[in-house]
Amino acid sequence: MIELLIPPILLSFVLLLIHSYYGLQIIKRNIIFTDLAIGQMAALGVAISLYLFGGKYLYPVSLLFAVFTALLIAYINHKEKSLQEAFIGLIYALGISGVFIVMSKSPHGLEELNNLLAYDILFTSYGDILKVSILYLFIGLVLYFFVRKIEGFLKDVLFFTTFAITLTSSVKLAGVLVVFSILIAPSLIALKLFNKNHILYATAVGSLLILISIILSYNFDLPTGYTIVFINTLSALATILFKK
Repeated sequence: MIELLIPPILLSFVLLLIHSYYGLQIIKRNIIFTDLAIGQMAALGVAISLYLFGGKYLYPVSLLFAVFTALLIAYINHKEKSLQEAFIGLIYALGISGVFIVMSKSPHGLEELNNLLAYDILFTSYGDILKVSILYLFIGLVLYFFVRKIEGFLKDVLFFTTFAITLTSSVKLAGVLVVFSILIAPSLIALKLFNKNHILYATAVGSLLILISIILSYNFDLPTGYTIVFINTLSALATILFKK
């Protein structure tokens, strides 16, 4: 059992380290559905690649959709800030409807759609974990040395572009809903329960919630991705409702 659980636990910790930062920023900016919109457009890129190219060029096509969406959101955030939530919601609706349309033409559409929403991270390889760790380390360095030191439109462009790159890699490994839940829920809990060191607390809380989810899914034969989504979102909702 331990050998099976080590890769998803490692992947979860790697994902949480960088997603906690973005989750806190997204909540503070009050643009909660940005990650869903960008993640869903990345998933649309995956769906198109699966349907048109048999899975070839999957990552570059998905990344192209995600980065283009991120640039649009950065532009709207700069030009029409009052409309950004409506714009982000419309992008999400466009992305998810596009995924359903494309997958309806695929012979394995339902299975592929399920993977796009919540992938079973129990089967993640150490090679994939290493690759995404190196990528996220590079993005973290960009965030620390560049993004936090600049202001204005350029900061929005770099923030949303690096966010899009992060989400594209995460959606490929975990699925749109899993990424959304670990991005928002641990960060929200950390903000609600603690006064400082929110990234560290969000990472710790998220790691605990994912560990619980993986153990539950393993012992009760539940879908791992959806169990992670359920436990994270339930914990965040409980924190909001019962913490004064």
